[in-house]
Amino acid sequence: MSGRTASVHRETRETRIEGVMAIDGRGDVVVSTGIGFLDHLITSLATHAGWDLVLRCEGDLDVDDHHTAEDCGLVLGMLVDQSLGARRGIRRFGCAHVPMDESLARAAIDLVTRSSAVIYLGLKRHLLGALACENIGHVLRTFAHAARCTLHVDVLRGENDHHRAEAAFKALAMAFREAASETGADLVPSTKGAM
Repeated sequence: MSGRTASVHRETRETRIEGVMAIDGRGDVVVSTGIGFLDHLITSLATHAGWDLVLRCEGDLDVDDHHTAEDCGLVLGMLVDQSLGARRGIRRFGCAHVPMDESLARAAIDLVTRSSAVIYLGLKRHLLGALACENIGHVLRTFAHAARCTLHVDVLRGENDHHRAEAAFKALAMAFREAASETGADLVPSTKGAM
């Protein structure tokens, strides 16, 4: 793993999560949350963002999927926040459109250290696998809060909810990759001189 790395251990009465990340990786990803579709989305995100990621979660799935989904989003955001450090010498902004078959998703991100998230996925199904569709947007919002970034994700069109959700995570991946890319200048990317 490269220089921009992080590790997080988070344990509550609801979940126990171990995460290790290098944001300048090769896309080596191991995700095990106990929820297959959540694993699929996080794996897509990490792979296309170019992260090396190990994320393992044991959650109270006997209750439902909410705590596991939420806390995985939280830990992913914490890993990103740690990996970025002082956020000097990065582009800061990123935007991407990603098609997946009939679906098209757009993501825009600002790694500014102010948390905000506007998410529109337009999912119609109740579940994708064992993951409640309402928790997919919640993962993205929780990620943005913990990563201390501003995030907008919109699925612009699509008929298949699997495609819509996956395109959204891939668009986030590509936008993040652009925003986190290093400029070669050791400068804070803000007219304020601070993030």
